[in-house]
Amino acid sequence: MKPLNNGPFGMYRLTVGVVRIMRLLSFRVEYVGRENVPEDGSIIVCSNHQSNWDPVLLASAMPKQRPIRFFAKKELFDVPVLKRILTRSGQIPVSRGEGDRQALRTVLQKLKEDEVISIFPEGTRSKDGSLGKAQAGVGFFALRSNAAVLPIAIIGKYKFRSKLKVVIGEPIDFSQLKADKASAQDAADLIMATIAELYMTHSQNVR
Repeated sequence: MKPLNNGPFGMYRLTVGVVRIMRLLSFRVEYVGRENVPEDGSIIVCSNHQSNWDPVLLASAMPKQRPIRFFAKKELFDVPVLKRILTRSGQIPVSRGEGDRQALRTVLQKLKEDEVISIFPEGTRSKDGSLGKAQAGVGFFALRSNAAVLPIAIIGKYKFRSKLKVVIGEPIDFSQLKADKASAQDAADLIMATIAELYMTHSQNVR
């Protein structure tokens, strides 16, 4: 894997570091299962999505040598200041609501380069914290790449001084689905079911 200590991820680390401090002053976060993060190779990080804070928690959960690339709305890159931050921190522009072939190619290429990509299977934030249905896109990447698919459940509410739990499960085995030539939706459903299981198993005593 290429070293990511310099280049665009320098801005990534600075941004995550600053926001981590803000997070520490606002939330109490418990991380479970960090030992499940592969030390090398490509990773697709899959989590439920309930807040704009979710990427910060996911980035904080990963080892420093495993920075994450996230999707960002293409419109945000039209704002000069945001464009500079997003570009230098390695984020991927994507057009929402339509097939973005360039974004697809970018993700597959980055996975070939053993990078870490975050994809929220539901495709949008949950308004009430409940888990939604996974979109087929995440299943497409899981089946088309050799990346480890890492399920993560974010549990709790983003309230001042509230407790949040980030549970990292073991990478999902897709060998049987690939052998069966399963659909992208089948793969996406498996990912979301695994996240739901983590959520239910670890949701006690989180307020």
